Amino acid sequence: MLKAVLVDSNAVSRGLLNTVLQDGGYEVVGQTHTAHGALLLAAKFHPQIVCIAREQVEEGGPDGSGIVEQLRTALPKTLIFMVSGTFDAPTIEAAVARGVHGFIVKPFKADTVLKTIRNTVLALVRRQQAGGA
Repeated sequence: MLKAVLVDSNAVSRGLLNTVLQDGGYEVVGQTHTAHGALLLAAKFHPQIVCIAREQVEEGGPDGSGIVEQLRTALPKTLIFMVSGTFDAPTIEAAVARGVHGFIVKPFKADTVLKTIRNTVLALVRRQQAGGA
């Protein structure tokens, strides 16, 4: 069972995504509303998946790096999904450049969320197999 950490300042959104993931067979090992909390939970549980709200992704830390960069450094194999109600091409491009692997759209549709995560995992596995890494 893949472990997930959820990061969103909106408790309702965290709760809904928690339900979707648990019903889909994922183990949600932690939830938080801050980037700092996300780093603590990631260090403690080493999740395979982190779902993080757009505002957390776009917020820079005191050293200029953001949560995505810090997670990529600490847990390079963890898949990071940005969660938001709106996405546009520049936002997606910037997020991918930072290390985001996929995108989850609010309001949540359970089958779409689970398919997005599953397809991202499968694509990563295929890339690793093709590259021999």
